[in-house]
Amino acid sequence: MKSNIKIYCANLGEYIEVEGGTTLLEISRQLAPRLGFEPICARVNNKNEALAFPVFQPKKIEFLSIDNPSGERTYIRSLCMVLYLAVSRVAPSAHLSIEHSISKGYYCRLGGTVLCTPELVQAIADEMRSIVDRDLPFERHEALTDDVISIFEKQGLDDKVELLRTTHPIYTTYYKLDGLCDSYYGTLAPRTGMLRVWELRPFKGGFLLVGFDHKNPDVPPQHLTQEKMYRAFTDYVDFNHIVGVSNVGQLNRIIEKRATPDLVNVAEALHEKALARISDEITRRYKEGGARIVLIAGPSSSGKTTTTKRLGIQLMTNLLKPCLISLDNYFVNRDCTPRDETGDYDYESLYALDLEQFNRDLNDILDGKEVQLPTYNFEQGRRQYKGNTLRLDEGSILLIEGIHGLNPALTANIEERMKFRVYVSALTTITIDSHNWIPTTDNRLLRRIIRDYKYRGTSATETIRRWPSVRRGEEKWIFPYQENADATFNSALLYELGVMKDFAEPILKKVPHDSVEYSEAYRLQKFLGYFLPIDLRYIPSTSLLREFLGGSSFKY
Repeated sequence: MKSNIKIYCANLGEYIEVEGGTTLLEISRQLAPRLGFEPICARVNNKNEALAFPVFQPKKIEFLSIDNPSGERTYIRSLCMVLYLAVSRVAPSAHLSIEHSISKGYYCRLGGTVLCTPELVQAIADEMRSIVDRDLPFERHEALTDDVISIFEKQGLDDKVELLRTTHPIYTTYYKLDGLCDSYYGTLAPRTGMLRVWELRPFKGGFLLVGFDHKNPDVPPQHLTQEKMYRAFTDYVDFNHIVGVSNVGQLNRIIEKRATPDLVNVAEALHEKALARISDEITRRYKEGGARIVLIAGPSSSGKTTTTKRLGIQLMTNLLKPCLISLDNYFVNRDCTPRDETGDYDYESLYALDLEQFNRDLNDILDGKEVQLPTYNFEQGRRQYKGNTLRLDEGSILLIEGIHGLNPALTANIEERMKFRVYVSALTTITIDSHNWIPTTDNRLLRRIIRDYKYRGTSATETIRRWPSVRRGEEKWIFPYQENADATFNSALLYELGVMKDFAEPILKKVPHDSVEYSEAYRLQKFLGYFLPIDLRYIPSTSLLREFLGGSSFKY
């Protein structure tokens, strides 16, 4: 006979008595009138769980809606399985690849002999709508990995088989939807009927899977044109196919075969080649009388600083003399820094910079004057002048690094032809498998966690706590301007998550279990578990990754 247990519901701030073995879904239905929203997943003792999770012991439970980042991820993953089922029925010979996020959606391609026409996309969308309307359950299962491998082999999911064979789990969790099986990096919704808002949009020989708009969850977001970002992604996806490493299973096989040095060298050479192309274009414009200022911008932990230094070296090979300025040195004094909606200092705001002084200095520099450059003291929170000066000589070019470089308001008083804008972002193109992409934000967050812990004495708990504020700032101040770039540089390295694994895991394990940030730390640890480790000794001292891990030959 089942006994009753008490759980603590964080949403209500009180204990609830339930029968042992009751699922979170059943509990949420009992509490529905008081919750005021429809949960899609839950946080159990600060770990994300599906609503199919049965409760046998006292737990702290927080139900999550799609407004929560974990809830949104659950919603999108569930849509992906609905899409997979629809494709398997409408185009059974096609191989579905969900590659990366772009233009407010997730770019999907159909491999094989199937031509992805608008008519086919519409047929897939119609089948998806039928699956949603039937309100089918997502059935969660756990089985011996050998048995799951057999299931995936029968369905032709070779990349998932490769991943399981290189990570060697004893048991594997998978989901079944109307007889079709798949695995996902995280929880799924209880039923398809919860997935009411979405669209499929034909796009670049494939299509976009689009979820709900953050500002209005009742409708999909409007299309956002990101041609330059698409080209940056495509170049690297094509490169991945050439070197034979498109997913984590393939990367792990390279590591097992001890072929890591070759992969590292090729990936680093690709970076160097891309920077050389950008340098050649800047030089061409410089010789035509423009491009006296190069603005290097990008979101947090995209590798702007190393990119700027390496680009400077390439410009020197073109007989130009780079002079570097960091926008961070133009922060206003801390007591004048704007605050975000949570009351924290908003260093992502454009108005955290002294725009008037910055533009005055730039104009003086372009006029050939010698300018006193400030240095920002982060400990004291104020600008200082330490005698650093700058004057542009014949053949000199100014490189300015900072998150706002692409924002027209930053250099409103500078003639357009004098500016060349470079956008830097870690556009992760390797996937976990064909149905599980790696969010670029996860890549950058791991970089930042390691760097802040190593060089700024900041715990992973604090970095994770600050991350939502950083992301809001990026959405407001950086991403709207990324298509203004004259060149886009993808700072992601094909192998980097394998290297970061050994650095990040010990830091993430220090996040206290009773902190809210533990759920994100645990998710990232689970994510890193897919990767075999790569030894740091294989990474050259000039690598962009050294900016975060240490051992760089550049001074920061």
